[in-house]
Amino acid sequence: MRPKSGLKKRKALRNMPEFSCGFSDHPEVLRLRVAEKKFNARSQISVVSMFAGCGGMDLGFAGGFSFLDKYYSKLPFYILRALEIDDNAVATYRLNMPHDVEVCDLTNIDMATLPSADVLLGGFPCQDFSSCGPKTGFEGKRGRLYRVMVEYAELHKPGVIVAENVPHLAKLQEGRLLQEIVGDFEEVGYDVRVWTLYCPDYGLPQNRTRLIFVGVRKDIAAVAGRPSAPAPAIFQRPVAIDDAIDDLESITDETIPNQSQYFVATKATKGAGQGDQVSLRGQVAYAVRANPKARVHFHYELPRRLTVRECARIQSFPDQFVFPFSTSTNMMQIGNAVPPIIGHAVAEEIAHYLAAVRKKGIALQCDSSVEALAKHE
Repeated sequence: MRPKSGLKKRKALRNMPEFSCGFSDHPEVLRLRVAEKKFNARSQISVVSMFAGCGGMDLGFAGGFSFLDKYYSKLPFYILRALEIDDNAVATYRLNMPHDVEVCDLTNIDMATLPSADVLLGGFPCQDFSSCGPKTGFEGKRGRLYRVMVEYAELHKPGVIVAENVPHLAKLQEGRLLQEIVGDFEEVGYDVRVWTLYCPDYGLPQNRTRLIFVGVRKDIAAVAGRPSAPAPAIFQRPVAIDDAIDDLESITDETIPNQSQYFVATKATKGAGQGDQVSLRGQVAYAVRANPKARVHFHYELPRRLTVRECARIQSFPDQFVFPFSTSTNMMQIGNAVPPIIGHAVAEEIAHYLAAVRKKGIALQCDSSVEALAKHE
């Protein structure tokens, strides 16, 4: 039976990635980190990461990776615990990241069992707020999951909260949902600001905008003010899709992990044609989405959709970061991720701010987080 496009149905590729190790164990990564400054327990900043996914935000906060010939330095953040509900995403995280991660339904956890930390991270689920989703807001089954971050903050009192979501959240119900989220964090003692970051301004080769919620505990904000949003990087022009993936064009095997994985679909038959777009040479790519197959865009030169590795590049994952599953699962994880270089831009500002806070003698968190960090020295 022919698809709606009228073209002959093509057999799906069943390629799986080939790799010997993940990011944190890769010899090239280890070599780059040898000469870097080491942070002792007193200078490190402890983190609990919720909705961690495959680790994009956490990689950005940890630093110590390269993207398009630029090295993103190691930062003083240490992930005490990362939490994620999806088994496959946790497996990808474990393969690539050295931090403690566990499969966890955050709606069924006793917050008192989690460690206290200086910083709470979380890219709370965006599907109910996305312009590409049902736009059900708080009525959707995942619309109020940000509340688990509020519960953690109320109990553990981290110095700073950093959360991420889609820009359409600010438009839903004329901004009332955004105001309610901010209000819930303010009620438990945080001064919250929302940064709108246009990701190409920071070197990401795709058209992607994100909201970053930054909450500072009010006693800290009263003395030290608030961190500033990262200043856009200075580029002669935005980083285009071909700047990111041109060198992959002739690679059809697993010389670079995940490059042989792509969907063979010709034309999208669902989603109102989303995914039929062709990313153009010399321009930033269309946004990489978590909805696979019909919404993976076409290559600007080749008669196929973008590969898993090409999408990972467009999301700023280093090539050593491996996605170990099927094409569909890998595309979902990549599309859901916070681009690491965006996480790093945010993390640098938070690190600078917290260094100034500590110089003022202000405690970020209780002694237990320092003790936990000392165990990892």
